[in-house]
Amino acid sequence: MSESQNIEYKESWRDEYIKWICGFANAQGGTLFIGKDDNGKNVGVANAKKLLEDIPNKIRDILGIVPDVNLLHQDGCDIIEITVEPSSFPVSYKGEYHYRCGSTKQQLKGNALTQFLFKKTGLSWDASEVNNVELSALSEVAFQIFRDKAIQSKRMNPEDVNIPNKELLEKLNLFTDSGKLTKAGYLLFAKDTEKRVIGSYIKIGFFEGAEILYQDEVKGPLLEQAQKTVDIIFTKYLKAAISYQGVTRVETFPFAYAAIREAVYNAIVHRAYNCMNPTQIRVYADKIVISNDAALSADWTAEKFMSKHKSVRYNPLIANTFFFAGFIESWGRGIERMCDACRENGNPLPEFDISADDVTIVFPANNVAVEQNDPVNDLVNDPVNDLVNDVFKILLEHPDYSYSQIASSIQKSEATVKRAISKLKKEDRIRRVGSDKTGHWVVISDKTNGGKNK
Repeated sequence: MSESQNIEYKESWRDEYIKWICGFANAQGGTLFIGKDDNGKNVGVANAKKLLEDIPNKIRDILGIVPDVNLLHQDGCDIIEITVEPSSFPVSYKGEYHYRCGSTKQQLKGNALTQFLFKKTGLSWDASEVNNVELSALSEVAFQIFRDKAIQSKRMNPEDVNIPNKELLEKLNLFTDSGKLTKAGYLLFAKDTEKRVIGSYIKIGFFEGAEILYQDEVKGPLLEQAQKTVDIIFTKYLKAAISYQGVTRVETFPFAYAAIREAVYNAIVHRAYNCMNPTQIRVYADKIVISNDAALSADWTAEKFMSKHKSVRYNPLIANTFFFAGFIESWGRGIERMCDACRENGNPLPEFDISADDVTIVFPANNVAVEQNDPVNDLVNDPVNDLVNDVFKILLEHPDYSYSQIASSIQKSEATVKRAISKLKKEDRIRRVGSDKTGHWVVISDKTNGGKNK
């Protein structure tokens, strides 16, 4: 029998092997055999009886656990068998935390150690509390985004979300047992998340080779960051190839909207915020690179990411809120959805670079609309300008349309439509009559038709 996740062989005993026992205890448990070579062949130990006394005492004194230590007789050899049960609490070897992964022992550090300690204590990083946060520090816009999206996705009923903010936070389990706001609640809804969580924003840049031409920083509550980031990428950083099917205008972007949206949302949900580094999105003419800090176990690889796997949530409370808002699925299908969207848009499949501390996704362009991207022009153009006339034409024909109906007609987000509407209002081309629910739009002038009044 070869070495595996639960079996380790050593020819003779050294006190440093207590680290291997620590690794077994912190993982799934296992057995360490003393007196076998790397292939499992019995070579025996000469001082077996003394080891039977010394090993249990040393393990108890250093690790604080008591494994089963037995003397076996195999092929005329004395073999020491040390059987370790998985521990329900973190086990430390002189201040170090070791973990058994596959047939190797690894010392946990950084993000991996943080994740391990939270997991062993039954907590997650985003479930820890933030002190002295008043409800006035939270964003009404973020609450409204959640309410609108939760109802739209049909994952919550109107009566469940149209309640006071404090009650909504309680319903989403965003308060600790002591009544304090969790880090998840703070990041999701706080107006200025960086006051308590440094680096909790998204950095976007347009690159030409190694040179950055322009950049944006998307800050604020995560629920606002999610929508705003995707909007900025597709309205400011990318241009679509325009074609027509009859009278219908068709925009083809070099990247799949659904894939980029899924990647951005997943980066927000699974990011290791304790590292205090922003999520970085690098946009090139031929690719988009999304990278953020992570806290993954060592057995996560690019191949495992691309295959079917269960949903592993580093920030379960943030993930839960994003799920109810309809932003993400809860079945570990994020990668599959990205790949499906890329295929539908004619893009190559995304490429993954996975480590214990970092996840990077590279989306290659489909080359259909790459030539349409002119970063120099984007520097001086208002990203809303290309959409204003489209929105205006919709209102000419359908003055009773809501934001969501307009967005559906031009295949853009509601946030993008609202910016275009705001621009039309400032230009005195439209005005609103009545309430948001029962009112309608009045067209004041049509600049696309010689400025004639309508």
